[in-house]
Amino acid sequence: MQFTKMHGAGNDYIYLNCFAQPVPENLPQLARQLSDRHFGIGGDGLILILPSQRADARMQMFNADGSEAEMCGNGIRCVAKYLYDHGLCPRQTLRVETAAGVLELRVELQGDRVQRVRVDMGEPLLAPAQIPTTLPGSRIVDQPLVVAGREFHVTCLSLGNPHCVVFVDQADDELVLGWGPRIETDPRFPARVNVEFVEVLSRGEVRQRTWERGSGETWACGTGASAVCVAGVLTGRTDRRMQNHLRGGDLELVWNPTDNRVYMTGPAAEVFQGEWLGGHPRAGPDPR
Repeated sequence: MQFTKMHGAGNDYIYLNCFAQPVPENLPQLARQLSDRHFGIGGDGLILILPSQRADARMQMFNADGSEAEMCGNGIRCVAKYLYDHGLCPRQTLRVETAAGVLELRVELQGDRVQRVRVDMGEPLLAPAQIPTTLPGSRIVDQPLVVAGREFHVTCLSLGNPHCVVFVDQADDELVLGWGPRIETDPRFPARVNVEFVEVLSRGEVRQRTWERGSGETWACGTGASAVCVAGVLTGRTDRRMQNHLRGGDLELVWNPTDNRVYMTGPAAEVFQGEWLGGHPRAGPDPR
């Protein structure tokens, strides 16, 4: 099985070109095996690049724990780079089908290779049932959330994936690694939730760390950065245009007031290609 390792701002995935090879069996198990950083290739998950009847290609993604996710902002930028650089769709404007809908992307070139990609992330979903969350109210904006005796003020929305944004003075390990998994699996988020801990540096600049459902802390989260842009505006902390510093790099976000859509621009990089020979599954019980 041929694969390509790619990342967007350090959010790394294993990509399979399913235009050129059949879709493997048991994708959740394969995602866990490939993503293992000691016994596999290593990554935040597995992304399949597939033919589509609605767009130039379809993206199907699995987190490192084998759970399937609707979308990945960093992952879809790499899909666009792969489609262009490998000649599957050599146009600067592309459309990619995801489980969250069809998104439009525009690639930025350096020479004949894609360096950055702008993604139309769509309109944010703010109704609790659409996120989904059972927290009360018509919108969850700076609302108290008590988890294991600790109170957080959270803003929740969906941009393809469910997000819980927490503005903090310092996004340290105690918050991200200690409280991130507790919030992710809180029963008030029936589909689990991605958790963003965000430091506001100015009205146009933030720093973000993400605890991502199914993968743990990731070095970047594109849908999360987009959610932070919206949450910053809703809570009055930031403007509609911002730069977001993540552990793996920077993303540029705009929440356009004209069409209510969020636009994200960031890097996409191909690291290496290889052949997966099967290997041996990790000993012991399923980590889930």
